[in-house]
Amino acid sequence: MKKNIMTLLVCMILCSCIIRPNVTERSDSVAIKQGLYMGNQQDLHVYLLIGQSNMAGRAPLLAEQYNVLENTLLLDAKGQWQLATNPLNRYSSIRKNLVMQKLGVGYSFANTLLQDLSKRQPQVKIGLVVNAKGGSSISEWQPDKHFYQQALQRVRQAQQTGTLKGILWHQGETDFEDTDYLNKLVSLVNNLRADLNLPELPFVAGQINQTELINQQIAQLPKQLKFTDFVSAKNLTAMDRWHFDNDSMLLLGEGYAKKMMKIQ
Repeated sequence: MKKNIMTLLVCMILCSCIIRPNVTERSDSVAIKQGLYMGNQQDLHVYLLIGQSNMAGRAPLLAEQYNVLENTLLLDAKGQWQLATNPLNRYSSIRKNLVMQKLGVGYSFANTLLQDLSKRQPQVKIGLVVNAKGGSSISEWQPDKHFYQQALQRVRQAQQTGTLKGILWHQGETDFEDTDYLNKLVSLVNNLRADLNLPELPFVAGQINQTELINQQIAQLPKQLKFTDFVSAKNLTAMDRWHFDNDSMLLLGEGYAKKMMKIQ
């Protein structure tokens, strides 16, 4: 009995003496130390994801979708990089309650990009800056508004260690009756490019569920501005009037990635 107790005590002492390294768990070759990306700036491709609820994510997550995204980082609330896990809108500075944040387009977007990059540029990692707000109107994303300024602030933090490669926009449900939506969207793109000093920054917008007035205008964006494109919502299915289900959200994210790569 005494021998067993002594053995147990020794094991407990040894376990308590183990010092965990100050490096976050690895996802393949991605490593971050104290929230800092430990790689070359040009090898961290940063994308800004903004808009309303479908960008924030409302589709219920499957168990495997909570796993760490390979070779993908997520900018946290302190402007530092963390290994990316769903929900990706968790660190948004303007989001609604955390329990509302679920599967958005960023998950399959990053996975699809990396499938292509792994063949051509295997050293490249993806950095996501997700700052969406459910229920927001495009009028709240103008330069003098809080949502716009927060997006700029966070993406500039990301640019300190990565290279901004594009912007993903999904919004329009709140403005479903706006006949002037296209002009407002064009202004948004121009404003972001000017403020970021990147006149050819790729910008991809996504169509919304079964709303021809808005979707027709979004489809006109590439004709108005170079280095832009849109993702069709045709054949996608929704859980309610506005929010795409899990399968459709995955397809939407893949569509964003394909259009982004096409522009680039």
